[in-house]
Amino acid sequence: MQNRGLITVFAVLFGLVSLYQLSFTFIANRVEDNAKAYASAKFGADQPAERSAAEIQYLDSVSTQSQFLGIDYKTAKDKELNKGLDLKGGINVILQVSVQDILRGLANNSKDPAFNQALTNAVELQKNSQDTYLESFYQAFEAIPGENKLASPDIFFNKNLEDDIDASMSNEQVKSVISRKIDESITSAFEVLRKRIDKFGVTQPNIQRLGNSARILVELPGAKDVERVKKLLQSTAQLEFWEVYKAEEFQNFIFQADATVKSLLAPQSEQEADSTSTDSTSADIDDLLGGEEVGSEDEDPAEANPIIGRIVFPGVQGSPVIARFSLRDTAVINSYLRMPQVRALLTGDARFAKFLWEIPQYNDQLEEEITGLYAIKSNREDEPPLSGGVVTDAQQTYDQLGNVAVDMQMNGRGAKIWEEMTGYAYTNQTQIAIVLDDIVYSAPGVTSGPISGGRSQITGEFTITEGQDLANVLRAGKLPASADIIEAEVVGATLGQEAIDSGIMSFIIALALVLIWMIFYYGKAGAFADVALVVNIVFIFGILAGLGAVLTLPGIAGIVLTIGISVDANVLIFERIREELAKGKAQKDAIKDGFNNALSSILDANITTALTGLILLVFGTGPIKGFATTLLIGIGTSLFTAIFITRLFIDSYTRNGKPLPCSTPMTKNWFKNMSIDFLKKRKVAYVVSGVLLAISLGSLFTNGLNQGIDFVGGRSYTVRFDKDVNSTQIQNDLVAVFGSAEAKTYGANNQLKITTKYRVDETASEVDTEIEQMLYEGLKPNLPEGMTFTEFQVDDENKIAGRMEYYKVSPTIADDIKKASFWAVLGSLVVVFLYILLRFRRWQFSLGAVAAVFHDVLIVLGIFSLTYKIMPFNMEIDQSFIAAILTVIGYSLNDTVVVFDRIREFFNEHGSWKMNRIINSALNSTLSRTLNTSMTTLIVLLTIFLLGAESIRGLIFALIVGVLVGTYSSVFIATPVFFDTVKKRGIDLSDKKEEEESDKAA
Repeated sequence: MQNRGLITVFAVLFGLVSLYQLSFTFIANRVEDNAKAYASAKFGADQPAERSAAEIQYLDSVSTQSQFLGIDYKTAKDKELNKGLDLKGGINVILQVSVQDILRGLANNSKDPAFNQALTNAVELQKNSQDTYLESFYQAFEAIPGENKLASPDIFFNKNLEDDIDASMSNEQVKSVISRKIDESITSAFEVLRKRIDKFGVTQPNIQRLGNSARILVELPGAKDVERVKKLLQSTAQLEFWEVYKAEEFQNFIFQADATVKSLLAPQSEQEADSTSTDSTSADIDDLLGGEEVGSEDEDPAEANPIIGRIVFPGVQGSPVIARFSLRDTAVINSYLRMPQVRALLTGDARFAKFLWEIPQYNDQLEEEITGLYAIKSNREDEPPLSGGVVTDAQQTYDQLGNVAVDMQMNGRGAKIWEEMTGYAYTNQTQIAIVLDDIVYSAPGVTSGPISGGRSQITGEFTITEGQDLANVLRAGKLPASADIIEAEVVGATLGQEAIDSGIMSFIIALALVLIWMIFYYGKAGAFADVALVVNIVFIFGILAGLGAVLTLPGIAGIVLTIGISVDANVLIFERIREELAKGKAQKDAIKDGFNNALSSILDANITTALTGLILLVFGTGPIKGFATTLLIGIGTSLFTAIFITRLFIDSYTRNGKPLPCSTPMTKNWFKNMSIDFLKKRKVAYVVSGVLLAISLGSLFTNGLNQGIDFVGGRSYTVRFDKDVNSTQIQNDLVAVFGSAEAKTYGANNQLKITTKYRVDETASEVDTEIEQMLYEGLKPNLPEGMTFTEFQVDDENKIAGRMEYYKVSPTIADDIKKASFWAVLGSLVVVFLYILLRFRRWQFSLGAVAAVFHDVLIVLGIFSLTYKIMPFNMEIDQSFIAAILTVIGYSLNDTVVVFDRIREFFNEHGSWKMNRIINSALNSTLSRTLNTSMTTLIVLLTIFLLGAESIRGLIFALIVGVLVGTYSSVFIATPVFFDTVKKRGIDLSDKKEEEESDKAA
């Protein structure tokens, strides 16, 4: 092999880089395991909140300590392999920002009949349209009889938009302005959501706007207080203006609060000390926190002064900032300030004071983020003197000295209150805090007397970006656009951990079975392939970690499936080497020719599979993208390891003439000298397939398919009980509650998947809570005695019963998912047809391949249609099923292309043979490879099916059926259809004509 040294160096470096990327995950996991051990030793399973707080405390205490080769936990956590919701728990939602609300705001809540009628009609148009709401509104407005103008003083030609719209504008001109304003509003809403998400404290959050739509995707892996997250995501921006206390006014309070907290914590510390002296387990936990390093010499100031000891910079007289703290200490300080004993220290109007934090800023000296604490002058009703609804416009600008500033304009009512507030602040030399979602963005003072007219300028040490953000925040308060959750997935931490455990178990067993089979069938050559396979897996995980990709449960299935199909390249190579050896070639030549001759089939087979994976990546969402990502990465690394890594081992082993027969004494004669007349049996195969297709189509037209909520909308709940339950009885109970409901056993007999379409068109958070309350009441007789609604909802790692998972899809997005799935399947068929046409230069090859694919897809659909009512696992048609169908298409083509490649080769080598002999010989010569690859893939899939998570069992079943049918169709459908088509036309498939033309050209 040429360039052996270069390939060796590259492989070693690639492996080292992969291991380095994975080291971050191992370090982070080890530290988190230590944190769990520490928390478990301090608090029992009945104290989940305390356990969680103790874990956070431990992780904070070791976050910057070196763990391995100078890598600390904070660095490792930032670079670890990301885990998706189904492995980590958390929440994944798609929010639809209400364009209708934005339009009402832009029109100053106009009472114009045409305007309001258009808003109502647009809602109806949206039910059967793929247009945006804004496009539907324009269409509805223009359809209303009469000369209706968007630039009417009763609609958009108002005080808010007078700088952008005048009465002479045409509707088309107004549309461009409104479109821009709505885009700005959605951008503002996006910024508000991003700021809110930063407060959740979850690692690796993801928020993105989906194209130019009003939809925003939010993923929060590990989010525990899911209900709070949902409410915060859906609430409108809370922009408020408050008067603030000066730092010196709260100086005594801070000292008193510090002493109070210290006295409250003292008994707990003494109890822990006694426990430490008598309990060896606690001593071990102390070692986790640093052992001897935690001594009197380096005593933590926060131990002696729980509040003052955490201050990094004290407040300055006259400033509204009481003190500055490390960002990681804010949760602890908040908990202290909320203590009833601490609140009791406040007297007079200060009793209503509200403590808020400013935007964190990175401090170069401390090398961490710090934030300031403010005391807001609140009241009994907790209502601000002025709210963001009065702001009509805000823009980032510059002051007279060229510094970044923000101009804002208020309406008449706001201008009057603002004049009073600024007058008071000027007289008393105090500040006014601008607060969004309980974060202080700025607290400017007033230097030139009361500000009248409602127009004012906010100055401060802003960067341009910060000024733009603040302007966005102020505008967001102007347009209170609601955000409805149109798709939501909530996975409890317990299910996430169970998914990890089952995924690891199925992965290890599947890998072991494949490794054993390769050695059994191919001997030492199989052992070399096994080493390449292990290297391949390291590469896959290393690339995933390096790219920052998210590993999901379908992603694990994709990796395990890669194990099954990655041996295909090695099988092709070994079979070709055996053929060359059987021809009497020297071993060195046989190995060289075996690799060269197999290369074409390997590339064609993997490219067709990769094309379907690429389409899945483009059209898929969420976990399905994870499946496609791992599949594509696996295909790339499989090619490299099979073609180069295996070759390195084989060449090194055979360099001194050592024999490598690519078989064992038991398997050396398997599938040798096969002479099955496949074409003679094609008519029988046509009849069998015709019957299967007829049954499948009949069932599809009569039984239909069990469409999941991905395609029809609805709400789905996974509920676990503390005992086995009767799904039929529970379904009847829930039908009485909801009118329509379905309950199916989901895994063990004590777990159900409950689906309902009750109030499916309503997406408000209050409706979600109401329906879940109804579900709880309907299930209450079967739940553990005394379980409350909160306990039923809450997500905890030690949860043994209650709602474990929740999924919601609105009809609007369900329709979008269905259309995207249809185009994904159709697109994959078209792309594959064109690739095979390009590669083999005969449309007959493409026709045979596509016929086989249609055959496979219809039979898989038919089996799902026939059996979904009787199978003991979920067989819904959802996005995962579409992923399975596309994978089946790729696998079926993989088999078919290998056979076609051999047919084309035999046409060139044996020009005197009759066509049926060529095709039969090609099928017989590839039979060993076909069965070997199918069997290893089936072993892997059966392992996942039996041991993997319940949520992907339907996907794996579809793949099992697809592999069986795909293996059959590549031999008995694709090739016979190709044969019959070519035979009728008498086409010569050899490359002789092309060779003659190239010779003439030369």
